Amino acid sequence: MLWYERVNADFATDSIVVGAGAVGLACARSLAKRGHDVIVLEAAAHIGQGISSRNSEVLHAGIYYPTGSLKARLCVAGNRLIRDYCGTRGITLNPCGKLVVATADDELPALAAIEAQAAANQVPGVTRLTGAAARALEPALNVEAALACATSAVFDSHGYLLALQGEIEDHGGNIALATPYLRAEAFPDGYRVTTGGTEPATIACRHLILAPGLGAQETAAALDVFPAALIPRRHLAKGTYFALHAPAPFSRLIYPLPVPGSLGTHYRRDIGGNPIFGPDIEWVDHEDYTPSPARRAHFAAAIRRYWPALEEAALVPDYAGIRPKIHGPDEPQPDLAIMLPEAHKLPGLAALFGIESPGLTSSMAIGEYVAQALERQV
Repeated sequence: MLWYERVNADFATDSIVVGAGAVGLACARSLAKRGHDVIVLEAAAHIGQGISSRNSEVLHAGIYYPTGSLKARLCVAGNRLIRDYCGTRGITLNPCGKLVVATADDELPALAAIEAQAAANQVPGVTRLTGAAARALEPALNVEAALACATSAVFDSHGYLLALQGEIEDHGGNIALATPYLRAEAFPDGYRVTTGGTEPATIACRHLILAPGLGAQETAAALDVFPAALIPRRHLAKGTYFALHAPAPFSRLIYPLPVPGSLGTHYRRDIGGNPIFGPDIEWVDHEDYTPSPARRAHFAAAIRRYWPALEEAALVPDYAGIRPKIHGPDEPQPDLAIMLPEAHKLPGLAALFGIESPGLTSSMAIGEYVAQALERQV
């Protein structure tokens, strides 16, 4: 009798990854490259339809996060990995760099703290600029001092996802679209996963990686043995983006100082060169992706701190996303929650919660981190 027949599964694979966003695909790629038979389960009809389709496409440098945290380590490593990957795979990347700006004297201590954090995190290419030096680069900027981050960039995240999919399939993996994960049960050799869709099935696997973004809590709760006490509460933080219907005022990414729960309402040119502001942060109690024109005045006030010449009427609502936060508005921002067997005592399982920014930048590094952790058990 085959091992998966003992648990009444239709068939078996080495690894199942739940979620075909950037992080799920990166985990599947790392496992497939190590020789695993991998199936990625995705409820939507296409890859990257959740958080991965509603972000800034910014490649972060890793300057903000506490030293030694997963955010710091995986962001710095992920930045390097994705820059190299875009180069070898022909994925469009604009190495525009970023300016983090202090717009008044009372913001200078906070800017100095970010500079110190960047140095502690060993982020390359970070330079302190005077206001005059920053304005020489971006004449329209209101700035007292700035940090220039040379490794920050904007890249084609859709092209990146397609490249990950291609690598998974090239190594024998499969991406099952329109195939929702319904539940999973543990057994001595691994897990039995039940899927829905037009062709429901039960699939046995030795490794199970839960990376469904906004669905992380629900997915973990649908695994019969996952400790309920370890599932963090989900908080939804909506971020709206406004397009600028006017010539692009800056060539680089422009970031104000962070605000609680967010890196601030920042500026970028998207991969097509269009000027975009956002996201802001709005705590909500349900998923709503409708950008609200009512937030225009809020945006304008934030933007004018670093670009006084903004004409508010030129801001047009563009799109919105939802961050899968695991902290509330008055709580400190925690690290990425990547729960491995040493945390939950379940062999072969990785459960990922709260994978917000810098999740896209960190995705390839997260994939390697998870794959290495699961391989250590073998």
